[in-house]
Amino acid sequence: MKTILVIAEHRRNELRPVSLELVTAAQNLRQGDDKVVVAVIGSQADNFVKNLSVAGVDEVVTVKAPTAEFDADLFEASVNALIDSKKPAAVLLAHSVDSLGYAATLATKGKFGFATDVFKVEYDGADLVATRAGYNQKVNVEVDFPGKDCVILALRAGSFKPAEEAGSPAVSSFDLPAGQSRTKNLEFVEQGGGNDVDITTVDFILSIGRGIAEENNVEQFRELAEMAGATLCCSRPIADAGWLPKSRQVGQSGKVVGSCKLYVAMGISGSIQHMAGMKHVPTIVGVNTDPNASIFTIAKYGIVGDIFEIEEELRNQLA
Repeated sequence: MKTILVIAEHRRNELRPVSLELVTAAQNLRQGDDKVVVAVIGSQADNFVKNLSVAGVDEVVTVKAPTAEFDADLFEASVNALIDSKKPAAVLLAHSVDSLGYAATLATKGKFGFATDVFKVEYDGADLVATRAGYNQKVNVEVDFPGKDCVILALRAGSFKPAEEAGSPAVSSFDLPAGQSRTKNLEFVEQGGGNDVDITTVDFILSIGRGIAEENNVEQFRELAEMAGATLCCSRPIADAGWLPKSRQVGQSGKVVGSCKLYVAMGISGSIQHMAGMKHVPTIVGVNTDPNASIFTIAKYGIVGDIFEIEEELRNQLA
């Protein structure tokens, strides 16, 4: 019998949706009498027990911490102590800015197996196999972990359907191990556009890049997005110029659009940094005048043409 440990993620006293996606991934790994244990760390940990009590979870563990917000030192110490106590075969985290603050250190110190940006995980017999992209998304790489009794996996948001059916797991508490944080949380500062839509949760995005040429052209694409029922987003140059808020930026230094199903990239060449935020979307449509633009290497459909002509035609069709 194995234990699969899930570390829930929360922010500003709200459970992040990816936490329930991790539960689904853990349920998929369950074999026979295996146990799924979900741990939640923070001063308000008890507040999340109800939402984490879903079918397939055997136990919810609350770890009381002195702060409600994420603290890398506290999370590292807590997860390490949970691993010592629960002896899990796999620890599932979100591939997020939070987990990337402590997961690699945790894995290195503990000599655990480790992989990030995983979008598929399964057992091949007794061997755990994680799948992630490699070589600039040109291939999928299967990673195994020979000789590792415990493997830490950071899973890409949007790769698994969130667990929804209610359950009644056991609930327990776990003492925070002794130790001191090297940081102090003064306040939470929302990334630009704090009251804006969360682009990580939308399923249809129309994104604009350098090809729009001028700030005055943003409005017509905003109108097109509204007509099509899409959320308007952008590549980094548009956000850096202040033409759209940072909260709308897709990419390595922006956001990963984990729930998106349709992504229309207009006037975006497709830098590696931008594609890091949307390359996993099932249906990508690229529109660019350059037939050699990198966006076409990952697009399911490509249109070599002027984005303003395409915008006008789409507007006529949607009117």
